[in-house]
Amino acid sequence: MDYKVTMATGTSEYSGTNNYIYVTLVGERGESEKTVLDNPGLDFCRAAVDQYTVRTAASLGQLLLVRLEKQRYFVEDNWFCRYVTVEPPEGGEVLSFPCYRWLVGDVKVELREGRAKRPGEDSLPHLLAHREAELQDRQRTYRWHMWASGIPKCIDAKSEADLPPDVRFDNEKRSDFEGSLHYALLELSLKKLAIKFGKSWSDLDDFKRIFWKLRSPIAEYTMEHWREDWFFGYQFLNGSNPRMIKQIQELPPNFHVSGHMVQAFLKPHTTLEKELKAGNVYLVDYAIMDGIPRNIIRNQQQHIAAPLCLLYEHPEHNLIPIAIQLEQKPRKHTPIFLPNDPPLAWLLAKIWVRHAEFQIFQVLSHLLRTHLVVEVFCVATMRHLPAVHPLFKLLTPHLRYTLEINCRGRTQLISADGIFKRVVSTGGEGLLVLAQREYKVLTYRSLQPPWDFEDRGVTKLRRYFYRDHSLMLWDTIQNYVTGMIALYYPNDSDVMEDAEVQAWIKDVTEEGFADVPHFGLSSELRSKKELVTLLSVIIFTSTAQHAATNNGQFDWCAWVPNTPCTMRSPPPEDKDSVTMGLIMDTLPDISQSCVEMAITWHLGRAQPDAIPLGQYVEEYFTEPRAKELIHTFQKDLKIIEEKILEDNQGVELPYLYLCPTHIENSITI
Repeated sequence: MDYKVTMATGTSEYSGTNNYIYVTLVGERGESEKTVLDNPGLDFCRAAVDQYTVRTAASLGQLLLVRLEKQRYFVEDNWFCRYVTVEPPEGGEVLSFPCYRWLVGDVKVELREGRAKRPGEDSLPHLLAHREAELQDRQRTYRWHMWASGIPKCIDAKSEADLPPDVRFDNEKRSDFEGSLHYALLELSLKKLAIKFGKSWSDLDDFKRIFWKLRSPIAEYTMEHWREDWFFGYQFLNGSNPRMIKQIQELPPNFHVSGHMVQAFLKPHTTLEKELKAGNVYLVDYAIMDGIPRNIIRNQQQHIAAPLCLLYEHPEHNLIPIAIQLEQKPRKHTPIFLPNDPPLAWLLAKIWVRHAEFQIFQVLSHLLRTHLVVEVFCVATMRHLPAVHPLFKLLTPHLRYTLEINCRGRTQLISADGIFKRVVSTGGEGLLVLAQREYKVLTYRSLQPPWDFEDRGVTKLRRYFYRDHSLMLWDTIQNYVTGMIALYYPNDSDVMEDAEVQAWIKDVTEEGFADVPHFGLSSELRSKKELVTLLSVIIFTSTAQHAATNNGQFDWCAWVPNTPCTMRSPPPEDKDSVTMGLIMDTLPDISQSCVEMAITWHLGRAQPDAIPLGQYVEEYFTEPRAKELIHTFQKDLKIIEEKILEDNQGVELPYLYLCPTHIENSITI
């Protein structure tokens, strides 16, 4: 009996091998002989699709597994296998066995046929044993680790080098990642400017010296308009931190603003009290920053404020700031900054708010609420969902590269000697305290866009493109997930009886999100609806939410005065004492500015190997109905893309971060 076997090698650099590759077909009636697959050094080249014949004395019956073995040929040479297909001698359906993993060393790997199956759908002892053995091996490989107390647990790896090969960057990705920051620093002539540690710029125009080659249309627009109040307000809606603004019906007791102070900035014939009741007044409150330890950079104390910023949705001027207080515990002479104050005083107050924005969006909105949240699901998925499980197939494309980028972040960005420690006011201890505070109040509900917008009272806020696009994407992702879950889980009882899924959610809640007092995610999944919501949160967070907070950071931070990474002088206490000299001595110095611009370009740029949302280059699902659902998802995303592009035609300041083609399918940067 002749079985036609096809082997597909990976397409990235160094995927091929010249080692010996063997195959054994395992069926319900027995196994084939272990068969060497020809020509070491000639077959299994990068991107190759090689065909072979495996002969057996009799039919193996239903094929259960394909066993691959790799053995050294002179030198060790790893191999990345995409998939194996087998055409039975009796004809009929060609069976696909997805692999998408590295074979490292002298190793043996057994592949299941591609149809997704819950554990209850397996009855053959051989397949049940394979399922259990795969998870046991994964749980030895993927272990939980507490990097720091009071934040989500992570993968047990001291650096990216300790990660399993299957979750590492491809070589091209690694080279690009490591080269791009070096390129940015060279383009900014940091070698020449770095000697000016602690030296202030002469004036605001001086920042243009680092703004000549690394640039973007929105960064240039920011440079021109950053002083304008409407632009300041716009960034709370559609900048890199669009999740802080809240509608208020009354002023906080610690915000000493009176109606007569802001009367001049409201529409005619109204009062602050009326506008509060009408729902036109909003607050951005940085209370979480109060008392955060301040970084010391090159023996110089940096400074932090915890502002309150009152915003008003003016019928003519859109969202504008009308009052700023830079302290959470105001003293008798704590100033309230107003738009009709001396221009430099009002400008510096807004700069202090934007400085708080840098800390919040980088550490909380970006790092904690996307990277670290998704890492919990990465680790739990690898520990509890075998490759044949429908949820593994659904989630794994949205978890690609996340473990490595998070390891790099811990060692290179937020470590004791990382970039944040060198240039950010909350670097070092402050960063950790800030994350711990957010973790204590983190809720599962806030990760669901419809509830988030409703709870913040921003469902009617005009020009809130982040909200509008997020809701479109949420609905589309949820429809896709609903279809997939209906395909594999006919009833709620199927969810409850899936032991692997229940072990997965228990690991998520009791290990990954341990000690979150208000998170609100149950350690048991009781219905299809609960499962659909959770999977939608994971996919939305790892795609759209990450894009919203990551992709625009260069646009809003490249012009450093608009979103400074640190402040070198304390907040002003006297409006009349604010001079341009004080502003320049407060803003980041020359070398800090260079690093801020370089790192935000490095992290915010489009990735050369990006896979857009909904594009699945690795075919984990092989069933026709599942492929149809993926195709429908892709069509729905295309409709969203067309609508966003149409809405942005001719717009002076476009919002394109949530175009599906601009959203990566996973957190890779």
